[in-house]
Amino acid sequence: MNKILLVEDDNGIVKSLTEFLKSEGFNVVAVSGQSMALDVLEKEQFDLALLDVSLADGNGFSLCSAIKADYHMPVIFLTASGDEYSTVAGFDVGADDYIPKPFRPRELVSRIKNVLRLTGNIGSVIKLGDVSVDTIKGNVYKGGKDVFLSALEYKLLMVFINNRGIVLSRTKLLECIWDIAGEFVNDNTLTVYIKRLREKIEDDPQNPMIIKTIRGLGYKVD
Repeated sequence: MNKILLVEDDNGIVKSLTEFLKSEGFNVVAVSGQSMALDVLEKEQFDLALLDVSLADGNGFSLCSAIKADYHMPVIFLTASGDEYSTVAGFDVGADDYIPKPFRPRELVSRIKNVLRLTGNIGSVIKLGDVSVDTIKGNVYKGGKDVFLSALEYKLLMVFINNRGIVLSRTKLLECIWDIAGEFVNDNTLTVYIKRLREKIEDDPQNPMIIKTIRGLGYKVD
């Protein structure tokens, strides 16, 4: 579970965003200003910081500079200051992304995951029900027992993990697994690999709860 530091002085935004991010599997610690953020950073480890530019104490730009100087952690700005100057200033102090308010929560989650992937902070162990995936060692466990996956099966599982909550069409999945296959992967081959993957990680492959079929659209892992 990735741990996020939310620095925001609007209580309404803090409450709604914290609840939503927790529902998406994130651990969230919220503070209202720069001093509190720096204090909690000395005591706890985080995978990513979400910062507002305008804070009751200090400002997001100086806080971002401090985070980048002392901690190996990506920063995303969430701010109503969407003008070009503020955006450029945010990136100049090291921000990894800049999202103007109002924003769509699911887009925010997608961009958080993208930044975590790009910065290598997505975490080493990912949980899918009773399935655990150690992305550092490349191992998969179900109920604590090893699950052997072929290279292509593992690649397919990682595509789903890296796009959790997003419906992936069969065309998109074929594009993603083409590189590792080293040969032509057709639609029938994809069907076979999804079937094999489900047989290895699902309790009931005929009624999958991890890799779900979204009728007419594709597949999704929540």
